[in-house]
Amino acid sequence: MILAGVVVLLIAAGAAVFVFRPAALFGPKAAASPSAVVPPAPPPSPVLAPAPSDAPVPAADAIAAALRGPLADQRLGSHVGVQVTDAATGQSLFAQNAGDPAVPASTMKLVTSVAALAVRGPAYQMQTRAVAGQNPGEVVLVGGGDPTLSVSGAGSYPDAARLDDLAGQVRKALGGTAPTKVLVDSSLFTGPNLGPNWEPNVVDGFGYTARITALMLDGGRTNPKQLDNPSPRTSTPDIAAGQAFAKLLGLPTSGVAAGHAPAHQDASAAPSAATAPAPGTQLGVVSSPPLVRILEEMLRTSDNTVAEMVARQVALARNEPASFAGAGTAVLDQLTDLGVPTAGVRISDGSGLSLDDRVTPQLLSAILTLAARADRPALHALFTGLPVAGYSGTLADRYRGPNGNPADGLLRAKTGTLTGINGLAGYVVDAKGRLLVFAVLADKVPTNALAAEAALDRIGTALANVG
Repeated sequence: MILAGVVVLLIAAGAAVFVFRPAALFGPKAAASPSAVVPPAPPPSPVLAPAPSDAPVPAADAIAAALRGPLADQRLGSHVGVQVTDAATGQSLFAQNAGDPAVPASTMKLVTSVAALAVRGPAYQMQTRAVAGQNPGEVVLVGGGDPTLSVSGAGSYPDAARLDDLAGQVRKALGGTAPTKVLVDSSLFTGPNLGPNWEPNVVDGFGYTARITALMLDGGRTNPKQLDNPSPRTSTPDIAAGQAFAKLLGLPTSGVAAGHAPAHQDASAAPSAATAPAPGTQLGVVSSPPLVRILEEMLRTSDNTVAEMVARQVALARNEPASFAGAGTAVLDQLTDLGVPTAGVRISDGSGLSLDDRVTPQLLSAILTLAARADRPALHALFTGLPVAGYSGTLADRYRGPNGNPADGLLRAKTGTLTGINGLAGYVVDAKGRLLVFAVLADKVPTNALAAEAALDRIGTALANVG
């Protein structure tokens, strides 16, 4: 989803970047007056100004000098990998331990996103289907891997597919046959529903991710309106979705069980009002928002569940098992096809929760550089979904201060945090207007996460000041 009040465009000339914020949303509020005529909204004011096509590439020595102090900050620990690249040319401007594999934390979501956009395309939609079961009135709810599915229009994600729409289609398709039972088919995904080497306090009631099944509502949340983590999740996301669907069909929720959609036995015959549909007949289907919108929302909020579901889509598209292992293989193969450096990279999940993941700052920088290219429009959602420093998502409260911050509104980046690990990777415009790509991974952080974040932010600020 494009952030409320923020519009992002990539322009071919010099990889120019624009971000606008409407004054009506961010400016001072006018006093309410029931009789006053509301004037037209003023034109948006720029937050991130256009990068001039002739802005000079900063000298490597200038980048090194700017980063010398921030990289010596002891809050980052003893091992920090950094890569700074010119977005327009791909020229490396600074590298420190850039090829060292490190645990990426949530910067892994950049890897998952670029693979999914490349293989599925930004317009791809995930479908949730209902088909006729073996017996008259049986309805099988078939999960298609849509993490944003909701009961109605009041779910966790904007413009989500709705179960109440699907229930209406089912009742119409059944005609005179009353629904009698709901079965749940989540067999699209295989293998464990918990990721390898996840920290123990991330699932279920702890609420940083759901168990990964092909069918769930609102990212598995028990309260769809509790969006910020921790947000408790059900331990059986597919059964919970089936129970909600049964309720919409007027059935008791106690009888919902796992099942499989039968093969359609008669593709040509349409059931009459007095005849139950043949087993396997599709009774209805609803589609998710386009992948581009799901990824933008996922990157903005660092949604772990969505990331894992999206990684499964890469596996399905590349004919790998839709499991953690299959997704890891598929994403890595897709990165190889994209031509980005994968030496030392290990992908164990899609969200970055796994302590087994390994990526390099060099890889993250290459992905971000590729996504900014004018000839790769399918990948531009990687840019548009990133939080804006001081304004949105996981950077809304960072890069602020009593005297302002040079990077405020000029930096977009994906954050990453696990115990002892902090990362930041994205784009920043320097003082001369040049768009730079940067990636920082610190995997031996000795202090608390907030202190490490403050130290990382010094790097972004320094790059914004270059020139």
